[in-house]
Amino acid sequence: MRKPLVVALCALAFAGAGATPAVASAPPPTGADTTTDAAPATGLTDLVNDTVGAAADALSGLTAPKAGAVNFAGTVSLSNCSGSVVRMPGSADDDPALVLTNGHCLESGFPAPGQVLVDRASSRTFGLLNSAGSKVATLRADRLVYATMTDTDAAIYRLSTTYARIKSAYGIDALPLSATRPAAGTSISVVSGYWKRIYNCSVDGFAYRMKEGDWTWKDSVRYTSACDTIGGTSGSPVVDSATGQVVAVNNTGNEDGERCTVNNPCEVDESGQVTVRQGINYAQQTYLFPACFGVDNKLDLSASGCAVPKP
Repeated sequence: MRKPLVVALCALAFAGAGATPAVASAPPPTGADTTTDAAPATGLTDLVNDTVGAAADALSGLTAPKAGAVNFAGTVSLSNCSGSVVRMPGSADDDPALVLTNGHCLESGFPAPGQVLVDRASSRTFGLLNSAGSKVATLRADRLVYATMTDTDAAIYRLSTTYARIKSAYGIDALPLSATRPAAGTSISVVSGYWKRIYNCSVDGFAYRMKEGDWTWKDSVRYTSACDTIGGTSGSPVVDSATGQVVAVNNTGNEDGERCTVNNPCEVDESGQVTVRQGINYAQQTYLFPACFGVDNKLDLSASGCAVPKP
């Protein structure tokens, strides 16, 4: 769980520096604010967020990779994280669109261990990006459909518009969410809408359990070292480079080599042995979610095969 690089980016914005944010000497964690009772940004915070967003847009040409099979189309930027417009395998064009990010990226703060939030009012906004990483629209949620930091670290918002309207207005398709567990060795791209940057690496393996502070996650994806994600990349879709489908959501990494502390997750195997991998980053798998969504993209936690944590 990592804070965005607000201070570093503001400094770059004011200085007009040519360096990329990725080279900060001590990259903070990849997520949202570490407060547990955060409120939506207002006043001065809005001004800072606007400045940060503008600076990120200005620097996107420095951080964005060359065009390839995986691009930014359908990803979104949040005030403190990244995310993506996603489509379930059974979604229809006229269904309300969904946005995927991390549970720890909620505007209301971190869900407590064991807490699952379902069907909450929300007016969260998201900056929709095109294939080049340019913001083309502001999308608004009308509900927080699901969020938790128990067993996984995910949040799904429902937008006030449909996939068809997004496609008609902006020519952008949602990213398809895979219903299949990824395999070790899979080539992946972590696509950050916050930084307009794509990290390319492979699935190195899986952590049976991963502990960070008070939270425990199951079957986490471990990246190879090339995906050296930084602050603000939390919530980024992890895309299978071959299929273009989302297989996980980026959420954390071990910064300092500490054992199982906030911003320093550890791996725990079936026998309880703990492994610390400093500098290695992780994601939470998303293949369990399609079974939990039915007609009209409605969440049904009682559906057959729905195995995500429940309230």
